[in-house]
Amino acid sequence: MKILVTGATGKVGQVFIQRFLAERDEGRIRAFCHNRMLESGDRLDVVQGSLASKSDVDKAMEGITHVLHLATCKETPNDIIDVTVKGLFWLLENCRQNSSFQQFLMVGGDAAMGHFVYPHPVPITEQQKHMPYQGCYALSKVLEEVMLEQYYIQYNLNGCCLRAPWIMEKDDFRFSLSFGEDVFGGPRWRELVDPEKASQYEKSQTVPILQDIGGQPIKRNFVHVQDLVSSILKAFDHPKAFQQLFNICMDQPVDYGQVAEYLKQTRGLPSVGVKTEYHSTWMDNTKAKFLLDWQPNYDLTRLIDEAWDYQRSSNDPRKTWYPG
Repeated sequence: MKILVTGATGKVGQVFIQRFLAERDEGRIRAFCHNRMLESGDRLDVVQGSLASKSDVDKAMEGITHVLHLATCKETPNDIIDVTVKGLFWLLENCRQNSSFQQFLMVGGDAAMGHFVYPHPVPITEQQKHMPYQGCYALSKVLEEVMLEQYYIQYNLNGCCLRAPWIMEKDDFRFSLSFGEDVFGGPRWRELVDPEKASQYEKSQTVPILQDIGGQPIKRNFVHVQDLVSSILKAFDHPKAFQQLFNICMDQPVDYGQVAEYLKQTRGLPSVGVKTEYHSTWMDNTKAKFLLDWQPNYDLTRLIDEAWDYQRSSNDPRKTWYPG
């Protein structure tokens, strides 16, 4: 097994590489890097190039048996077509003509389903139609899934898409609830309340309770990076992963009201409701559990406790590599 990993320097790529090399006695990884680089090591080769370049992709694909496609963009219109359309196209074109190729794995996103932007009266399954929200990122998630599906039809390609919601690691979840400028992702809470109150909430470590228009706490889907990587390791060479789409997420979505209550009980933190136009969603992960025999290990309390207890070392500062 020789795996090409795109997006190798991202949070999923780095954890996958670490676990694959630690848990598998055989197999090599080739990390396809663009701006940021990794260091080569035992069973790890590093190549630099652009997914938008056919020659770079073809060179990186030499001798590859498996592809793990993680490279993505957020709301960056100047880059997104090169990565999402061109990059994926060159990868799939090489795979269908490559005599060594065996399996293509891609991590997709629940942005293709509109996550909490649109109302979902029933749980989101793999059968639901695409409904991206405004912006280029959500559209890119749809284009990825559709392109991969078409290669199943056109060339009977052995592929699999693992659709993930917001991916958490380390102290991400804690900073996703910050009223400060250090907030991770969205919503940007301080923009939803009075500026003076936002500063007060930041100082008191007040926990925002995301609410729908009716004032009810919203449920939103998350997955911890370790659970996502576990699903990737399960899906490699799994016969029941052939041309399948799987929702990979926690068993239950995060209820912002329950988060606030737990942090009040365990850490004495105050909370405040923040009313928005967002909606609750519930991704159904039954298919992955049934076919892949995969189970998430993170529930709400573990997600919270690990995020609040995490202590960053001096050589591991928080960085935001992309907007959104």
